[in-house]
Amino acid sequence: MTTDISPVKSFLHCETPAAWLDKALENKEILLIDHARCEKKAASTALSLMFKYPEREQLLHKLSRLAREELRHFEQVFDLMRERKVEYQHLSASRYAAGMRKEMRTGEEGALTDVLVVGAYIEARSCERFHALAPLFDESDPKLARYYRFLLKSESRHFTDYLALAEEYSDEPIDDRVRVFGELEAELINRPDSVYRFHSGIPQ
Repeated sequence: MTTDISPVKSFLHCETPAAWLDKALENKEILLIDHARCEKKAASTALSLMFKYPEREQLLHKLSRLAREELRHFEQVFDLMRERKVEYQHLSASRYAAGMRKEMRTGEEGALTDVLVVGAYIEARSCERFHALAPLFDESDPKLARYYRFLLKSESRHFTDYLALAEEYSDEPIDDRVRVFGELEAELINRPDSVYRFHSGIPQ
């Protein structure tokens, strides 16, 4: 059954540039290593929010499941890397996550809303990129292509979970924050980047 990612594409302000996709085949090892790092980071973010906001019942419920799934995805990507003899190593991060954080507010309620909205954008972009990458690997690496398609359902759900939590715990409508981060996210995706990573912009 094909996962419908149209809500994800409607949420994002742009699609992945063709120039980024053109570099995917020659950067597969980097994508695998950075994908594994992203899964660990996603699990860490979810757990951090659970510890910081233990009184938020819905947040605990949704993010505990999300953290488990992200860690399981890390294990799966790590297994794929071992099969291919790709060594897990430190990679410098692209400016994507740091760029998104620059617009986050510091007030208690505002900070929670913003981190949840940013989480929704990161998950949505991941989903959109898995969807765009899968056809590129159909012939050269069908196992990886199948795995990217397998991830679409959970990534699209993570996006909606983060957005629903932002709406639930915000004291005001979140439309403005969604717009601010949506415009920023698209700018980061379309700006030239000096490194090639899973969430990087256009390769220089």
